[in-house]
Amino acid sequence: MRKLRVAAVQLRSGIELAANRAQAMPLLREAATAGARFIATPENTMRLDLNRERMLGAAGPEEGDAELKAWARAAQELGVWLLLGSGPIATGSGKVFNRSFVFNPDGKIVARYDKINLFDVTLGGGENYRESDTVEGGARAVVVQGPSNAKIGLTICYDLRFAPLYSALANAGAEIIAVPAAFTVPTGQAHWEVLLRARAIETGAFVIAPAQGGRHEDGRATWGHSMIVDPWGKVLAQLDHDEPGVLVADLDLDDVAAARAKIPAWQGGRDFAKP
Repeated sequence: MRKLRVAAVQLRSGIELAANRAQAMPLLREAATAGARFIATPENTMRLDLNRERMLGAAGPEEGDAELKAWARAAQELGVWLLLGSGPIATGSGKVFNRSFVFNPDGKIVARYDKINLFDVTLGGGENYRESDTVEGGARAVVVQGPSNAKIGLTICYDLRFAPLYSALANAGAEIIAVPAAFTVPTGQAHWEVLLRARAIETGAFVIAPAQGGRHEDGRATWGHSMIVDPWGKVLAQLDHDEPGVLVADLDLDDVAAARAKIPAWQGGRDFAKP
């Protein structure tokens, strides 16, 4: 039996990096005190800002980034594996990557993931988003070996709608798939839980989904309602609000193999593009 206690931290990030970290630290400590060995924070943990010029003006390269070093020290201080849901990292070509980082308990970055599927949508009522105006999309799926030798697949927010990415992660051995997010309120109300449970069922993997929630400093509103789902689609833990908070759940990693043995659809089906 392979047990792992995990935590999802829900935040309400704003424009100032240090203030966002200060908001997160008590919640990270709460999760670590509760025994979580893997703690995940939402998309845009470092900075949530819809203002393109301000975002690009403040972003720098990863190398030597003082804020990343502060998050590394946090993982080291708490002695946990930490998924920093995402932050803006300058590409050097006028845009940023929306990048996740995984720190081990020594504070070393052991994995990075650049969001592949960018949020370019028209929701109506004046709520439109063009993430690709600011963000350069990634091109590589990432699986990292974490605590208890768990294989953890990395995705970010809008990736959730693209099932082939999740199939690829499952086929690469992912037992847990992280979905740090900053879902809009309309899409969150309609699709958040349904999609998270669907991805867990399809892949036979645990899904941990820490979210941003509430009205942010830049005026944006996000859905919250962070969740942890098991490979059978059962919700193990869920926040029923948009306020900052912590979810903790115990995962039995043997449940992944059991679910996949029962329904092996995660291995993929016929390719209908071929005759």
